[in-house]
Amino acid sequence: MVRVAAVQYAVGEDVGANLETALRMIDSAVAQGAEVVVLPEFGNHVSWYADREHAHRHAETLDGEFVAALAGRAEKHAIHLMANVTLAREDGRVAGSNLLFGPDGAILAVSDKQVLMGSERDHLDGAVDRAGVVETAIGRVGLYSCMDGVIFETPRTLAVEGAQLLLNSLNSFALDEASLHVPVRAAENKVWVVAANKVGPLVPEHSIEKVASQVGVPVDRLHGAGESQVVAPDGTVVAIGPRTGEAVVLADIDLSLADDKTRPDGTDVMAARRPQVYAPLAAEPRGRRAPAGAEEIRACALAPTARDDVPALVAAAIAGGADLVVLPELAAHPDGLAGAPADPALAPEALCRALAGTSTLVVSSALDADGAHVGVVVSAAGVELAQPQLHRSRRHGELTVAALPEPAIAVHEAPWGRLAVVVGDDALYPETFRLAALSDADVVAVPFTVAEPHDLDLLLLERAAENRLNLAVSARAGRLGGAALIPLSADFTLWGAWRNPFAGVISRPELLTAQGPLVVGTLRPACATNRFVSRGTDVVDGRPWQLLDALVR
Repeated sequence: MVRVAAVQYAVGEDVGANLETALRMIDSAVAQGAEVVVLPEFGNHVSWYADREHAHRHAETLDGEFVAALAGRAEKHAIHLMANVTLAREDGRVAGSNLLFGPDGAILAVSDKQVLMGSERDHLDGAVDRAGVVETAIGRVGLYSCMDGVIFETPRTLAVEGAQLLLNSLNSFALDEASLHVPVRAAENKVWVVAANKVGPLVPEHSIEKVASQVGVPVDRLHGAGESQVVAPDGTVVAIGPRTGEAVVLADIDLSLADDKTRPDGTDVMAARRPQVYAPLAAEPRGRRAPAGAEEIRACALAPTARDDVPALVAAAIAGGADLVVLPELAAHPDGLAGAPADPALAPEALCRALAGTSTLVVSSALDADGAHVGVVVSAAGVELAQPQLHRSRRHGELTVAALPEPAIAVHEAPWGRLAVVVGDDALYPETFRLAALSDADVVAVPFTVAEPHDLDLLLLERAAENRLNLAVSARAGRLGGAALIPLSADFTLWGAWRNPFAGVISRPELLTAQGPLVVGTLRPACATNRFVSRGTDVVDGRPWQLLDALVR
């Protein structure tokens, strides 16, 4: 067992005072038994500058007093310490850099921030290369910071390379960091995450009124949101700090738990990845090209139990005027298992007949003639799209998966927008939904089986958030949940006009879960065209595409 600490505190413009605070909080964490300590992002100076020269003037150097003091404190206590500062790099850049110190005070790794957020782009430079996983005396460690974890690629790359423990420094006022973006990186990668956020003003007091009006965020919301936390490999938050005030958040963790990558059915979600399918993620962004879809559509996702008459539920959804109806994976087969006899009333041909005279689309999954598991989009005219499952699943035994379809995720042009299908366990892989976003999908239908506690409220909710995709998820009802709709909100881009007052959440869509055999609600295809979370920061095209070799290799 290793005792880890995520430490939260405020940082101002006085660099000397900031260093004193950091050293005091490290001492406090060690006094409580911490062996690994993580400090917040931009610990040397509040993260707001007049211009690039101002940022460069306050940037630290690896041989400077600030870094030396942190190294000395790590050595004094014989701990592993992660700190984040603005760092003057030898090539002239000023980066937001994570520094990992070993128990002897040596710098074990320097990792520059890969995805810059909004105004950071005005005075900092992004990473031009990356530090991989660090082999330490306690285990395999990866480093990232704040916006790097609001989209999946940076932590995912570290997990693919074998990290057991991810350390995340944050400088965030967004409440959705703690409720979604931090814990999902543990759950999707089955690793430990220790995340330290700031409290107090994130902008100098003399500028905060002006900045608040520019960004569109109330002054009282431009404070670090705290809630530093430690998250287990199953996505459970095992320790969390308050939203305000200094805190040392402690937990004793067993890093060996991060070596088990299996789902309840035995599928190893790292071994089942298909890197060659993900090649478009590492290609230079081309921007979204498709036009916007409809402002709204009516969607229905089924969550049937064994007692429900599924054909009757489908008929009711169609009669209710749904534009899109989604069924669970292998809906025609009892319990969604391919070996059971299929109900002919739920075969694609029967669904087609049930749609006569309507414009409704129904999405399910079935076995094709070759025994492959495919998602199908059915209209009154017939099967409009067949999407093969891309990843193997132990639950489906010997079902085949597609060789290499091109594109990997196809899109159906519906009258109201662009519809993609993610089939079954393909939904466990964040790369799959990124491919859908790169195909300019507006809505993704997900015939699925919920098998773990955070499949809906972390994994699939994040897939909508980080790709700006509306999701309609259908799964058989069980103790862990069933169907869900995840509509996008028009309120998304900081530095832009919002329809509703900012309440602290930037990128966390609403999760509408089924309370009975189905869930009906509104999806917003047009919102998928806006991918800018802040000025200049696109959550899809802003991915660190040049640094993703490990994901596609």
